[in-house]
Amino acid sequence: MADRPLTEPHPSRLSPERPDRARILAVHAAALAAGEAGYPDPATGLFVLTAGFLARRGTCCGRGCRHCPYVDD
Repeated sequence: MADRPLTEPHPSRLSPERPDRARILAVHAAALAAGEAGYPDPATGLFVLTAGFLARRGTCCGRGCRHCPYVDD
C-alpha cells in the first residue's frame, strides 16, 4: 500500500485543484468512518468505493479507482 492515509487520495486520482474536492473528501471520510464500502459521488451520483474497502481487497484491480490505496506514482 502507498505511504499515505486512507483519507488522502493520490493527486492523479483526485486533483487538488478540483473545485468539489473538499466535498468529495468529506463524503469519503464519513463513509470510511461508518465502515461503508462506498458512497454516491456528490457530482454524478455514481457509486465510488472507499480506500478502506479497496485496502481490504488486498490488491489493486487496475481500474483507476479514485481512492485506490495502492497508487504510488
